Amino acid sequence: MPKFISAFLLLTAFAALPPCSAQTTPAKRPMTFEDMMKMKRLGETAVSPDGKWLAYSVTTVDLNQNTKTPVLWLQPIAGGEPRKLAVGQPGDSGVEFSPDAKRILFLSSREAGQQIWLADFDTATGATSNEKKLTSIWTNADNAKWSPDGHSIVFTSSVYPDCPAITTTDFDSGNKCNADRDAAQADSKVKAQIFTHLLYRHWNHFTGDKTSHLFLISVDNGKLRDLTPNDPRDVPPDYPTDSLGCGCAFSPDGKELAFTENLDPVRAISTNADIFTLDLTNPLAKPVKVSTSPGGDFNPAYSPDGKYLAWRSQARAGYEGDKFRLMLYDRAVKTTKDLLPKFDQWVDEFVWSPNSQTICFVSGTNGSAPIFEVGIAGTHFTQWTTLSRADGEFSGLHLLFDGIHLVATRMTVSQPGEVVEAVPSPASVEGRNSKGEFGPSGSAIDLLPLTHLNDAPLSQLDMPKMESFWFTAADKTKLQGFIIRPPAFDASKKYPVKFLIHGGPQGNWGDSWSYRWNAELFAANGYVVVMINPRGSTGYGQAIVDGVNGDWGGKPFTDLMEGLDYAEQHYSFIDKDRECALGASYGGYMSNWVLGHTNRFKCIVSHDGMFNPESAYGTTEEMWFNEWEFKGKPWDYYGKPDAENPYRKWAPMMSAKNFKTPTLVVHGQLDYRLDVSEGFQLFDTLQRMGVPSKMLYFPDEGHWVLKPQNSQLWWKTVNDWVDQWTKTGKKD
Repeated sequence: MPKFISAFLLLTAFAALPPCSAQTTPAKRPMTFEDMMKMKRLGETAVSPDGKWLAYSVTTVDLNQNTKTPVLWLQPIAGGEPRKLAVGQPGDSGVEFSPDAKRILFLSSREAGQQIWLADFDTATGATSNEKKLTSIWTNADNAKWSPDGHSIVFTSSVYPDCPAITTTDFDSGNKCNADRDAAQADSKVKAQIFTHLLYRHWNHFTGDKTSHLFLISVDNGKLRDLTPNDPRDVPPDYPTDSLGCGCAFSPDGKELAFTENLDPVRAISTNADIFTLDLTNPLAKPVKVSTSPGGDFNPAYSPDGKYLAWRSQARAGYEGDKFRLMLYDRAVKTTKDLLPKFDQWVDEFVWSPNSQTICFVSGTNGSAPIFEVGIAGTHFTQWTTLSRADGEFSGLHLLFDGIHLVATRMTVSQPGEVVEAVPSPASVEGRNSKGEFGPSGSAIDLLPLTHLNDAPLSQLDMPKMESFWFTAADKTKLQGFIIRPPAFDASKKYPVKFLIHGGPQGNWGDSWSYRWNAELFAANGYVVVMINPRGSTGYGQAIVDGVNGDWGGKPFTDLMEGLDYAEQHYSFIDKDRECALGASYGGYMSNWVLGHTNRFKCIVSHDGMFNPESAYGTTEEMWFNEWEFKGKPWDYYGKPDAENPYRKWAPMMSAKNFKTPTLVVHGQLDYRLDVSEGFQLFDTLQRMGVPSKMLYFPDEGHWVLKPQNSQLWWKTVNDWVDQWTKTGKKD
C-alpha cells in the first residue's frame, strides 16, 4: 500500500475514535529562548542513488557548555526509525553516498585535522562498517564529492601557493612545506601581517597567505592530484569564494569538472565569478572559461545525459543583488541561453530531472520559496502547488530516480527545517507529457514529512500563525507586510509592537525560521510583530529589488513607514504609542536612519548598522557593495553638495541633531562587513547628544551572534531594552 494512502487511512481511523474524557490537552505556552536552543537543527542532507535512504546532519546546542555539535543520522525514505550513523562521531559532517550506494564518505576531525573518511554501506539494511581515513593532507580536506564512477573524490584544501604541489596524502614535500609554514607562524613572537592586496579580511577572519585549491584523490590507491598547481589565479582568496563551498560538478562520464572561480585581479571590487571546465583526462589541461556574464556565475550542474551544463548567473558586474538567472550551456555547440527570460524572480537553487528534460528550482516569491519546474526547451515553467501545506521555504532539493518524487528541506516561520517528500497527486502525474514535463494541469503535490526533529517541543508551544497583508505605497507600488500576534492573544487588548527591519538590503521577511531574528520569539513575550518588505526586497521582481540602489534612505524608508501606518489602521489591537524599531545590517542602517527622521518609536535597536557611509567604505572588505549601492567611490563626490553625494545624502550621522529616541547599539569586534567602528560612532554620538542609549559589544562575534551564550545575552538585552521603553517607559 502506498505510504501516503496508509497515512491517510491511519489519520482517518484516529479521527473516528470517540473522545476520551479522561484525556486533556496540555495548555500551550509561549516559546522561550531556552526552548529555541533546545530545537534540533537540520543541516546538510543526502539521498542514496536508489532513493531508499536519507542521510542528514543534526546539530544540538548545549547552552551550559556553550557548544553546537553536529551528528550524522540515517533513515529509510519509505518509512522507519532514524538512527545515528554507526561509523559517525560527534562533529562529523559532509556525508555523501557513492554512485553505486555501496559506500559513503564523510568529513571528520577525529584524527589529524579534518579529513575524508570512507565506510562500507549496505543498501538493504542501512548498515555502515569498516570506516577508514582516506586523506591525511596537512592542510585539511573540505567540500568532498564523489566522481560518477566512484573511484575518485574531489575536494578543496587551502594551501600556501608557493609551496610544492601536494601529490600524496603521505608527508611529502608539499605537506611538509605547508606544515613548516604553519608552525613558523604559530611559534613566532611577531603576529604582524603584511598586506599586498585587497580583501585581506573577509566576514570575520583575515584571509592570510593561503589559497583554496581543488584536489582529486583516487579512492583505490590514495594518489592525490592538485588540479590548480602554480595557478596564476593564486591571489588570496582564490577558489572558491567563501560562501560557495565546492561550487563544482563532475560531468556524467567523469572526464570533466566544472567549477566556479573569480579571476579578476582585485576581488574586493568584483562579483565576476565565472564557470570553468577542466579536462580531467589530460594532466596538462588548463581550465576553460565557459560563462560569459560580467556578473556572478555559480553552482554548475551537468545534465544526467551529459549534453548540457546549467548554472545560476547574474548579468550585471559588481552587483551582488542582481537577479539570479538559470543559464543552459549546450556542450556540443558551445552556446548559452537563459532558460527563464520572462521569469522575474531569483533562481535560488536547482536540480536536474533524471531524464535531462526538466529542471526543478526554488525561487523566493511573495514571502515564501516554493518549487518550480522548467523544461530545457524553455517554453514553459510551472509552480509546484502543495495540497497539504502550501507555505514555507524549500531548499536542499533531491529528485529521486523516477523523476517524480522529490526530497527537500522545508521550514516555516513557526517550524525549523525538516525533510519532506513531495509526492505528486495523480492529476499531476497524468498531466505529464511524453517527455516527462508537466502539462497545463500544473503540478499539485502532497508533502509527506520524513523527519520529526522537533515535533515534541513544538507541540507544547503557542506560536501564532503569521498573517500577510498588502498595502499601496505613495507611488502606487504594491508591497507586502506580515504580522504575528502574541500568544494567548486577546482582541480586546492593545499590544506594543516590535517593528522588524530586514537586512540585505536585497533580502526579505517571509515564511522561514531563524535562530538569530526569530519572529515568533520576538512575539512570545507579549508583542505584536510587524515586518514590511520595502523597496529593495526580493520576491517581487527585479525592478523592486533595484529600487533601493542609490536611494537607501528614500523610498525604502517611506515604504516602511507606510506599511506600519497600514498595520496600525487595520489591526485595532496595535498600540501605536508603544512601538520599537529593530534591525540588523541594512536593517541596522535603516534603524539609524529612522533615528534621525521620525520620533514615532519609543525605542530603537541597531545591530551592526552603517552610521557613516564614508568610513564604512574604507573599513569594509567587499568594496563592490558600497560602490554599487552608493553609485561610486566617496572621492567621486568630493567638492559636490551633500545633496548630490550619496555617501552623505544617505548618511544617518548627518541627522544626528535630530536623535531623540532611546537606542540600543549592538556590534561585534569581528564584523568586517560593517566594522565595529560604525557601532562605536553611533553610540558615542548618542551619548554626546544626551540620548538614552546602551551598547552591547561582543569581542568574539562577527556580523552575526553565533555562540549560544552570547545569543542568550543578546536576546535578554534586546528584550529588556524593548520592555523598558514600551512596557514601563522607565530609564536606567
